[in-house]
Amino acid sequence: MKSELIENRIIVWNIEDSKKLFSQGYYGKPIGIPKPKIEEIDAPLILDLIEGLYLLENKKITITQTKQKVTVEQLIKICKKEVFEFDKKYMVYKNFRNKGYIINPGIKFGCDFAVYEKGPGIDHAPFLIQAYARNESISSTGIVLAGRLATSVRKQFILAIPKGKDKVDFLALDWWKA
Repeated sequence: MKSELIENRIIVWNIEDSKKLFSQGYYGKPIGIPKPKIEEIDAPLILDLIEGLYLLENKKITITQTKQKVTVEQLIKICKKEVFEFDKKYMVYKNFRNKGYIINPGIKFGCDFAVYEKGPGIDHAPFLIQAYARNESISSTGIVLAGRLATSVRKQFILAIPKGKDKVDFLALDWWKA
């Protein structure tokens, strides 16, 4: 499937390709459709850089920029420039995707990712994920804020901590009422 890199977004212009890619794992967002259903997609698909890199690495899409093919190495370089703390976020994204989860940006929840077991519109995201480096600290206030947020939207908050080149450790926080 062909796509085009424009600034910091990747666009799949072909509508049939957009439908197919969206149906294969809820990749991207169709332009102008806030809560898309596969059969309603009639617009190009916008991918963020992280999911675009994942799809490029897995040979699901090709990407061009000003009619030149973009390689995995070139896109990684762009991602490192455009995405804050890209390396750890991408490891976490890839880990969940490789396990079959649907992973979307978690900006509306104030975290890195929202993770679905089946997909948006089918189930609610049971997990909110924040990526942390091994040497990064989190304050007790940060833990309380994360726990309160996750509890208020009925989700589990998970700290995802990359380990080595391709492993991720997880620390799940549960809120208990006494």
